[in-house]
Amino acid sequence: MTSPSKTPLLDTIQDPYDLRALPETSLRQVADELREETISAVSVTGGHLGAGLGVVELTVALHHVFDTPEDKLIWDVGHQAYPHKILTGRRSRIRTLRQQDGLSGFTKRSESPFDAFGAGHSSTSISAGLGYAVSADLQGKSTRSIAVIGDGSMSAGMAYEAMNNAGALGSRLIVILNDNDMSIAPPTGAMSAYLARLVSSRTFLSLRDIGKQVAKRLPKFVEVGARRAETYARGLAMGGTLFEELGFYYVGPIDGHNLDHLLPVLKNVRDADLGPVLIHVVTQKGKGYAPAEAAADKYHGVNKFDVISGQQVKPKANAPSYTRVFGDTLVDEGAEDERIVAVTAAMPSGTGVDLFGQAFPKRTFDVGIAEQHAVTFAAGLAADGMKPFCAIYSTFLQRGYDQIVHDVAIQKLPVRFPIDRAGLVGADGATHAGTFDLAYLGCLPNFVIMAPSDEAELRHMIATSVAIDDRPSAFRFPRGDGLGVDLPVRGSLLEIGRGRIVREGTSVAILSLGTRLKASLEAAETLETLGLSTTVADARFMKPLDRDLIRRLARDHEVLITVEEGSVGGFGSHVLQALAEDGLLDRGLKVRALTLPDVFLDHGDPQKLYAAAGLDATGIVAHIMRALGRETALAEAGRRA
Repeated sequence: MTSPSKTPLLDTIQDPYDLRALPETSLRQVADELREETISAVSVTGGHLGAGLGVVELTVALHHVFDTPEDKLIWDVGHQAYPHKILTGRRSRIRTLRQQDGLSGFTKRSESPFDAFGAGHSSTSISAGLGYAVSADLQGKSTRSIAVIGDGSMSAGMAYEAMNNAGALGSRLIVILNDNDMSIAPPTGAMSAYLARLVSSRTFLSLRDIGKQVAKRLPKFVEVGARRAETYARGLAMGGTLFEELGFYYVGPIDGHNLDHLLPVLKNVRDADLGPVLIHVVTQKGKGYAPAEAAADKYHGVNKFDVISGQQVKPKANAPSYTRVFGDTLVDEGAEDERIVAVTAAMPSGTGVDLFGQAFPKRTFDVGIAEQHAVTFAAGLAADGMKPFCAIYSTFLQRGYDQIVHDVAIQKLPVRFPIDRAGLVGADGATHAGTFDLAYLGCLPNFVIMAPSDEAELRHMIATSVAIDDRPSAFRFPRGDGLGVDLPVRGSLLEIGRGRIVREGTSVAILSLGTRLKASLEAAETLETLGLSTTVADARFMKPLDRDLIRRLARDHEVLITVEEGSVGGFGSHVLQALAEDGLLDRGLKVRALTLPDVFLDHGDPQKLYAAAGLDATGIVAHIMRALGRETALAEAGRRA
């Protein structure tokens, strides 16, 4: 903690230009104050804490050594960038993190020129950094490109694809591997720091260049042998042979919390012309905050909390979350069927797969941040008779789309896709919102696609997916708590492609897919007071559609409204296609498809965002009254109320 006798320095820093004006001897104090400010801010807003605390010293060092934003600093994922935001002119707004109309919880180009590249998903930084580096080469610019990537993100193939390409191109790219978990190689104190400074120093690099020039005058086999000898000599002393083989000049490992170690290495690499370089920095998640250091997840994501005790504010739940219901139900199904296995991509607790893993550890597979592999791995399991549940968030499943098409759908393999975080997700915003899965899966042949209206329906759909053994299936459910309905002991099998009528009427029909059913029923109550008898139906299935139900609703009602928590191109589009094919759009039927708007929605309270999109009860009523040309009557009723 900062000594109270010292004059605060963080208050004097408006941006990195101010930071670079300070002497290096002041940077330790800046880092300590920055850590305190990060803890204080996240205690108010909630969010990602452990990762940011682990890179405080690295953040200070990078902005002190490099000329940001002219030099491009790219943070992988971005959830560790809160200290970066504080140092880059956003401290006054840092307590709006992840709040509606506040700062994003990730890097965002429209938010600041210091956010060189937006990131909400992992493993993109090296590719983006290489793009910046090559662009600088083509334009004759001297700007540097620095990508900071965590060891977890290195489990994704995209990172290695980028490194392979960077090694071949030879552009000036600096990759900082923030090793805070798997510890590829531990830092060995003063000797490790000395070696890192040595091999990145001008003296060593000059001698290396002289050696290269001499070797070029010798026979080819001697030149090749000399180059290999130098590379492997450094590999023996420091490790990093894998990165060297990919064409990177490896430096490290070094202690990422020791500024005396970080600063000289960063300055050496900044001033050298080495082509692609990888600096291996070892850090600790949650560094400097005892509750985070002691926590199993290092306080990766937290609710609001008390700074002194570390106690988090847990909102009271009126019902189990959909994620919990999925996890518990999968455990129940797994106890009855030994062929059920669970696959996830680095999100076991977020998807509920951790519960299955506790019960059946040998049948649970966390493949790391590797969604493409997860999908094809599940396809291989299915091809040999297993029943894989490949549980991935909607927005992350997009990364495995080619594999869904080629390795699952074309081969009609019965992989089950539990899709968590369907619809809007709140504080994580556009990068994590699950708005597109209905559209991107709905266009694929051979799929069964379901969406439960409540947690009891979710149990039925899980049981149904277990029984579907001739094609792939998916069921989507939202983040957050269920409705508190009574849960059946076991799920029942649903008839594939059959919806259900939950309220009978004669004038207006609302066909809902997913958890907007509750809002649809509330809208029906309001419509009844306006003299409009309303039918409400739960579609249950987007694919195959219940064509008989759609025909009945279209023929027996004046207005048909579809409601879904997804983008244009999803459920409503499929219903309109079916109506057109059956010639039911030529009979004067008034049809409206209610979807999320055709924009990327920022972070904010999901219910407020649904209301703004017209997907709450009030919005559904308004759409129906407009379809009937009765906006005036609705306004008059509102005035009377």
